[in-house]
Amino acid sequence: MTQPPITDIPAYMADLGRRARTAARALARAATLDKDAALIAIAQHIERERAVIATANRADLDAGAAKGLDAAMLDRLELTPGRIDAMLEGLRQIAALPDPIGAITDLNYRPSGIQVGRMRVPLGVVGIIYESRPNVTADAAGLCLKSGNATVLRGGSESLASNQAIAACIRAGLTQAGLPADGVQVVATTDRAAVGSMIAMPEFIDVIIPRGGKGLIERISRDARVPVIKHLDGICHVYLDAAADPDQALRIVMNAKTQRYGTCNTLETLLVDAPVAATLLPPIAAALAAQGVELRGCPRTLDLVPYALPATDEDWDTEYLAPILSIRILDGLDAAMDHIARHGSAHTDAIVTQDYGRARRFLREVDSSSVMVNASTRFADGFEYGLGAEIGISTDKFHARGPVGLEGLTSLKFVVLGDGQVRA
Repeated sequence: MTQPPITDIPAYMADLGRRARTAARALARAATLDKDAALIAIAQHIERERAVIATANRADLDAGAAKGLDAAMLDRLELTPGRIDAMLEGLRQIAALPDPIGAITDLNYRPSGIQVGRMRVPLGVVGIIYESRPNVTADAAGLCLKSGNATVLRGGSESLASNQAIAACIRAGLTQAGLPADGVQVVATTDRAAVGSMIAMPEFIDVIIPRGGKGLIERISRDARVPVIKHLDGICHVYLDAAADPDQALRIVMNAKTQRYGTCNTLETLLVDAPVAATLLPPIAAALAAQGVELRGCPRTLDLVPYALPATDEDWDTEYLAPILSIRILDGLDAAMDHIARHGSAHTDAIVTQDYGRARRFLREVDSSSVMVNASTRFADGFEYGLGAEIGISTDKFHARGPVGLEGLTSLKFVVLGDGQVRA
């Protein structure tokens, strides 16, 4: 049945916030067994309702195409059978992960006789604002649930039908496990005023995690009265060192760039050390061009790849999210790291090399949330890192960095164990 339109957005959002705050207290004390049962039940409901979810997603895709959404946006919006399978596997992996809540670490005796340690606790209520990808609804719900947090989810207008179909499965799974259905709430309005309300409710929401375009994240970071975990760009680099293995270099670059174009961990700038450029670059460029990738290169690149377009200064600072790659030939590791420091977004950067010393320097000196040796940047993902799923990727240095999984959705408090001690 179609719901009546929501006219009083601030009142509606405040009501969601109050219910989420109440649910958060229940989830914070929920037993691991109950949280895991809810995760499995949610997966079972999604499995049973695959056809309903697929129909809703098709409606979103058709509406998006009619509105003129670009190919990258439609790709992020689509729920293929494989992506639904990945949602289910993510929920099951989260259920299988150790529960971080209540774990006490670093418990040590002090001279007074007390023991001081730190206990991992939920953040409380997590607000997530995202665009396009409806799989985020299940991933975020699962991670927040396992980490004892309530969550308020506000997806993009382009994925409303998909998100509501998944939300119905989540609520059914929570109820089946005896946990409050209000522990996961999906905002039912596409009115942008809902976002303004969410980011200005510190009494109800403890942290905001935005996932979407740079404009959305800049707006939230600027206007929020609630702490924000974010990344603005995914300008990811692969540096082909003079000691790179040619076969590895080709495989890694092709996977990092062409496996998916519209993700934040996709390669956007290829850096090549000058001594090996004539050997490595032409076959890689030919393979990329055969896949339909537009190449934009520095003058030295154009000498080796004459069909490439001249790169502009703007290219080095652009996250294309499209079959476009900028290429720069430079002189050595220091020049590569200088380029990354100047033009990178602190997301994910990789080196391809068989030189142990240069690999160690790259790992130590490149200041990104994920730094890789001889691996595709596409691995920068919570699922691939064994986190079960991710709620986002943070390029901030506080409070979490890199793919944000269970531990990133928790905090620590000090606990003190005594036996009647008083301070002298």
